[in-house]
Amino acid sequence: MAVRIAVLGTGRMGSALARRLAGGGAELALWDRTTDRATALGLGRVAASPAEATRDAEFVISSLTGPQAVRATYLGPDGALAAADSQLFIEMSTAGPDVEAELRPMVGATGSHLVDATIVGAPPIVERGEAAILIGGESADVERARPILEPLGAVRHVGRPGNGARLKLVANSMLALVTAGAAELQHGGESAGLDPGDVFWILERMVPSLAVRRPAYVEGELQPTMFALHDLRKDLDLALEMFHAEDSPVPLTALAREVVGLALGDHSDHDIAAIVRLYRRPLADSAEH
Repeated sequence: MAVRIAVLGTGRMGSALARRLAGGGAELALWDRTTDRATALGLGRVAASPAEATRDAEFVISSLTGPQAVRATYLGPDGALAAADSQLFIEMSTAGPDVEAELRPMVGATGSHLVDATIVGAPPIVERGEAAILIGGESADVERARPILEPLGAVRHVGRPGNGARLKLVANSMLALVTAGAAELQHGGESAGLDPGDVFWILERMVPSLAVRRPAYVEGELQPTMFALHDLRKDLDLALEMFHAEDSPVPLTALAREVVGLALGDHSDHDIAAIVRLYRRPLADSAEH
């Protein structure tokens, strides 16, 4: 009998998760605040509310935009917890550890369990089953979740509840530093008279994961969005809140947040590689005048 999974949130990442799980034979119930988006996937049953999606599920995966969306989806008369009864909730949003700690006792009161299992990897990587899954929670719950998560990529148990969410903020802060640093050095190298392809070649040698964003850095293209700039800024806000709560000095992360904020402009919904345009903007402005 196919495992029954509710997927709450069918944005870029939620859709990738749903396609990968459906390809492995799971029976899905989908919910999204925008019903048409869930329907367009053509996978499983589309529910009218989080509660309806959760009711008959064995596992409930949430992939949402942030802490407010997580609260809105779990709580209330039509929220997922209204229909919770012994399910395992797998919270895969990048929403920070605080919301996980807030929800944990409420999930437990229903006889259900909660793990935070954040994803490192863009949606195409998830669909290939090559992502990294950072999971925090009790060992028994992690082992229960493992067969559901392993088709998505490498699963790493990173300790106590909330640690998956914490480590994802570390990962995305590193991504911001790399993306902004590479954009600055790409433009700096070009300004020094170097061939754009040569500059990117050496940057990619240092950071191989930059390869997928070559069209933006070298050809100046606006690529299909894998990770939107506004989502990266949201994650940096969450990361700085976490670091500052522990009095951890993170001046570079704070600076990366400032640079990402400056880059938003007309590119809020574009891929994070659009940050390179922040550095080229003065040249473009000069050319126009």
